[in-house]
Amino acid sequence: MWKLARAHSMSWRLLTGYQLCRLRLFRKPQPALKIRPSSVCVTYGTDCQSNKENKRTVETLRACSVDIGKICRLKGWVLLEEETYAEEIANILKELGANQTVIASILERCPEAIVCSPAAVNTKRKLWQMVCKTKTELIQLIEQFPESFFAVKDQENQKLNVQFFQELGLKNVVITRFLTTASSIFHNPVENNKQMIGVLLESYLNLGGSEANAKVWLLKLLSQNPFIVLSSPTAVGEVLKFLQGQGFTDSEVLQLLSKLKGFLFQLQPGSIQNSISFTKTTFECTDHDLRQLVVKCPALLYYPAPVLEERIQALLKEGISVAQIRASPMVLELTPQIIQYRIRKLNSLGYGIKDGHLASLNGTKKEFEANFSKMQAKQGRPLFNPVASLKVEE
Repeated sequence: MWKLARAHSMSWRLLTGYQLCRLRLFRKPQPALKIRPSSVCVTYGTDCQSNKENKRTVETLRACSVDIGKICRLKGWVLLEEETYAEEIANILKELGANQTVIASILERCPEAIVCSPAAVNTKRKLWQMVCKTKTELIQLIEQFPESFFAVKDQENQKLNVQFFQELGLKNVVITRFLTTASSIFHNPVENNKQMIGVLLESYLNLGGSEANAKVWLLKLLSQNPFIVLSSPTAVGEVLKFLQGQGFTDSEVLQLLSKLKGFLFQLQPGSIQNSISFTKTTFECTDHDLRQLVVKCPALLYYPAPVLEERIQALLKEGISVAQIRASPMVLELTPQIIQYRIRKLNSLGYGIKDGHLASLNGTKKEFEANFSKMQAKQGRPLFNPVASLKVEE
């Protein structure tokens, strides 16, 4: 287990194209022309700031079959840059196996790619190849997530984080998903990520988790919610201390941590207290019953009191009683719109939700539709036994 180090607080932020444009225009004022970065080029034509655009950049992009109009509307500021690498970036993508259509698509959706230096892009390519098996897989990822690939800041720190997650035991396919959909965790200092992982492991063991299962538990938690590494050790300690102060046992807290996939540490004790008080008052339950309800349905802890109240009121309007909700609290994980839709579908089969158990409303969309289909099929079965012999008068 990693030793806990002193917590460092450092915020990392990637500039968007809009903000980069503001920065560049601030550094290079052009008194003869007033430009708003978000509308540098609304429509492309012969008078579309053609006297200010980098002609070589435009010609190179056209040669790549890029729709210049799209770039003008999206991030026209890149066409004003004196130093661009459109040809070099296109060649790098071509080396990875991208055809002209793919290259054009990538550059149209991520125009800022052409202001990234070829050296930085090649470094990023090597970084992603640490987890991508083939060039084909890599170019498919770039085509799907170009902005993640062309974010070329902090590459050494990103590399250290990739190596750390690999050493931790995460599969490359999971790390790939992190790189494309949770890239911020790679910009977090690797020492901070290591420290947070150590805190999670220590918390798991302190709450009664087995050492033999610790790594499996941790990897599952990370795969479900990679952003948990961005939490602070202080926040973790505060939430755990608060829940234990509310009478939750170590085993119950561990269940909540696992069921909420680590989002528990993104909550504030004050918000949790409000949700607990609301639940206790609404369902008129004892402290013991309250804890059992929360463990059964962590949504009672996670959602703010106003959200819970809105969902309960929506259920009451449908004729559902508080007693029914208490017996099946998982229904509070659904929005009022989803509840109304599912009740209408069940009513179409003659199923009286007011008189029945709410379990039929629960589950994901896929689970609900599967159960609904089974109910529908059951309702349509013939009343006779299809395998029994028929008596026919001759």
